[in-house]
Amino acid sequence: MRLRDKVAIVTGASRGIGRAIAAALAAEGARVLVNYHASPEAAEQVVAGITSAGGQAAARQADVGDYAQAEALVKFAIQHGLTPLN
Repeated sequence: MRLRDKVAIVTGASRGIGRAIAAALAAEGARVLVNYHASPEAAEQVVAGITSAGGQAAARQADVGDYAQAEALVKFAIQHGLTPLN
């Protein structure tokens, strides 16, 4: 597990390439924050897949093109123990 004790925030992780990246990072041991813009159900499916495989993940909506929302996304990761400092 090369990414043990690391955190990944994957934008657009509810589908396509982002979903595959989130799963791959989790498989390598990273704790993953699954970011989505408009697909909460799909994001929760990604989280469920990661956690059922023994990984750690959470989902959070944010438009990362908006600075305040991107900043809130990072703060969410910190507040919910998704950082390697915990």
